[in-house]
Amino acid sequence: MDGWKMSLELAKDLTVTAGSQAALQAAIRNGADLRIYTEFRHHEHLEPGSDNHELVQEVSDFRVTYLLEDRWVAGIMNLRMPISPPDGFGPRPSMSFFLYNQDGRQAIARPYLDGVPVTASPGASPLDDHSDMPKYHQLDAWDSGTNAPSSNFIYDFEVFRYFVRDGWRQVFAHEVDGTVVDGSLDALISAFSEGAEIKVALRGLCEDLGSAMDHEVFVHTGPGYYSTERKLFCAGTQPVVRVTPAVPLRYQTRGWDFGWLMVRTDGLVARWLCDPYTLEFRESQAHHAIRWFVR
Repeated sequence: MDGWKMSLELAKDLTVTAGSQAALQAAIRNGADLRIYTEFRHHEHLEPGSDNHELVQEVSDFRVTYLLEDRWVAGIMNLRMPISPPDGFGPRPSMSFFLYNQDGRQAIARPYLDGVPVTASPGASPLDDHSDMPKYHQLDAWDSGTNAPSSNFIYDFEVFRYFVRDGWRQVFAHEVDGTVVDGSLDALISAFSEGAEIKVALRGLCEDLGSAMDHEVFVHTGPGYYSTERKLFCAGTQPVVRVTPAVPLRYQTRGWDFGWLMVRTDGLVARWLCDPYTLEFRESQAHHAIRWFVR
């Protein structure tokens, strides 16, 4: 399977039935990609009350991963537009930033993209009525009626399987000010100039959201640029979903945003972040310790 392997399996009651959380943590720490397999019944999840009882298998891609306090893994679907399988898309255009923790706890943040006027202000919201979905256990709700509702929940999937692809190789790491702590810029540029993919782990990326908890955020990069005289490399990332660091990772009012980064080998991180409540973008800069992986 092109290097994919299962590192952790959870049963419906979230007990570990194969692998281990430690194995998942080790893989993510080393830059591994994450995909999660689940199973559910159509009439219990997609179309409550229907006479279609078929088993549905799902595998989703979690392109943004978190390692919190070096002991807790969470992943976020950063590219998902809601669909209603197998027929088409959901009722409103939005992003579906589903979040899964290593213990099976889940969350969803949904910035809408259609400009429908809001009907409420941000804050705690009443739980939704899920009486027709007995396997859906909503833990809380935030910001209903705004442009960016979110909630934390547990859905009793038949099984959770956390798959990782471990082929990334760390070739360079530096402190906030660019001081080299591992590998070399030459190794990174050699791989880059031969067409290698590049992934970064940014330490403390979300600290300005209100938590000093130690964390790294892993994300793929896209275009990269090397200034040959200044010996300076930079790259644009895929979309990043930033969440206030916590164990477990969870959404709450004004505790998340999303956007794009430009990362640089002297520690500079240029940020083009979107306020999910208004969809307004703001530019900013920060400096972070970064680990650089190639594949």
